Amino acid sequence: MSREQWGICSEANLHGLHLFFNTHEGYEPAIREALSQLPALFDEINEQFSEAMFSGVVAIGANFWSELYPSNKPTDLKPFPSMHHEDRHMPAVPVDLFFQLRSDRHDVNYIASRRVMNLFGEMIELIEQVPCFRYLDGRDLTGFVKGTANAKGRQRRNVALINTPGPFNNGSYVHVQRFRHNINRWQGIPTEEQELIIGRCKSDNARVSQEELPETAHTYRARCFDTDGNPIQILRQSMPYGNLSTQGLLFISYCAIQDSFERILANMVFGSDEGNYDHLLNYTTAETGAAFFAPSIDYLINQGNLG
Repeated sequence: MSREQWGICSEANLHGLHLFFNTHEGYEPAIREALSQLPALFDEINEQFSEAMFSGVVAIGANFWSELYPSNKPTDLKPFPSMHHEDRHMPAVPVDLFFQLRSDRHDVNYIASRRVMNLFGEMIELIEQVPCFRYLDGRDLTGFVKGTANAKGRQRRNVALINTPGPFNNGSYVHVQRFRHNINRWQGIPTEEQELIIGRCKSDNARVSQEELPETAHTYRARCFDTDGNPIQILRQSMPYGNLSTQGLLFISYCAIQDSFERILANMVFGSDEGNYDHLLNYTTAETGAAFFAPSIDYLINQGNLG
């Protein structure tokens, strides 16, 4: 049985370093070889700094997959679903390789990033790096707890990992967006109004009562259902980032079903027929968006030759 990349379903860490690369043409065989060495590299770092709870994930961009592994492709893998409606925009910024490096020590993440750069060398070009951190008790910089709806325990695997025989078993569809918050504008509105925009109480994370919950609330719009009436789930591994001039959230989702993310995003952007879109989007802007697939460890090690 194939083994999933451990960082997909791991619990939250104190620090994250997220790397986005494009590749140089003609290096595909060498990149496949380098990717096959990553699981051992990540294991070595985790063993060396065991107290840091390090984990690493690598995901291959939807637009780059066919060049890297031309013999097979995840059935539903496709580019990021860019969306535009009125003044709400979800742009697509294609990326070839995405690395999620997380631990409880920022220096360990830095060491891991240097090891990655040394492994791939001139084959890749760094497009963006986003260092993230845990804020208070797992809150976004808006002050609200994030990821409350995430599956717990074993159920995280059921949500995030493909569970069907074949080369992509225990792989995951990945979507990444970097949101930039307008913190000054957000902090300028009363807490009671913020709570109606989010759909939860700020102090204790309790749900806003059903009677008071508007259809424009983030929790309302981010909750979708399949044809059988079951909630559509994704596993969020998002983390805040920022400094004194720029603040935001790096949104990361893993899912066994590719279109789950797209349906949730559309519900936020387009809303209902009455125009009830997610009003949190009035205070944050998506500046990037990319789709990836994170294959199993065995797929990486065998360079895609799993039959």
